[in-house]
Amino acid sequence: MSPYRLPDPALEAILAEDTPEGDATTFALGIGDARGVLEYRARGPMTLCGSEEAARMGQLRDLAVAGPVAASGSVLDAGQLILRLEGRAADLHAVWKTSQTLMEYLSGIASATAAIVAAARRGNPAASVACTRKNFPGTKAAAIKAILCGGATPHRLSLSETLLVFAEHRAFLDESPAASLARLRNAWPERRIVVEVGDEAEAALWLDAGADVLQLEKLPVAAVARIAAIAARMPRPPLIAAAGGVNAGNAEDFARAGAGVLVTSSPYFAPPRDVAVTLRPAP
Repeated sequence: MSPYRLPDPALEAILAEDTPEGDATTFALGIGDARGVLEYRARGPMTLCGSEEAARMGQLRDLAVAGPVAASGSVLDAGQLILRLEGRAADLHAVWKTSQTLMEYLSGIASATAAIVAAARRGNPAASVACTRKNFPGTKAAAIKAILCGGATPHRLSLSETLLVFAEHRAFLDESPAASLARLRNAWPERRIVVEVGDEAEAALWLDAGADVLQLEKLPVAAVARIAAIAARMPRPPLIAAAGGVNAGNAEDFARAGAGVLVTSSPYFAPPRDVAVTLRPAP
């Protein structure tokens, strides 16, 4: 099921990038008023994302959506129909490539996310995957939709809504970890406090201080397992998050080692999944 659809102003802006003054070729050929059909199909297996946006782009250009639309989050096989649009050739050409490319990129992110989620759950059915805010700037709403469709959650939607203490924050502090945690809890009492650490010594320090979530940055699987075992014996065990270099090839190992959350940016860099398009005259 699709989590949401990008709003019309965002879709209009995307369409306007490709046709700022119309489609010169279609206009010059004089074929704009001919009636046609545009079909989108999965060229190979994929976790789909962006189909609602593609359908709405068509509607914004007076095209009719003919039949059901495969929902974002659907797992498709090769050849499976995603969407069919009908209308004027000029409008079909205006929507065709932009909507196709959007679905390809978002389906690439969603499919890569789904692969990491599946690997993590092989290691621990309770493990979850969270994707960072390292999406390409300006694409947050679309990128977050794609990772949600792949079964992950956002790690941080923005700096404004989470407490995550990095070494770069601690460089400006001259106090104990316990004092820093106490100040944070006093200032934002309803928030969990996440602390990122880069080695086992730092992990022990912030475990003892009482961090709610310990984010282990680029630590090997064996180190994650040792820290997770120590955390599990504490009266109030913190959540252990593995971050840095997490992908479908190692997610199972990190989850099995005791990481309850796997933090990753890799889906944002996944190759697009091909969407096959046919544009033909209406029968």
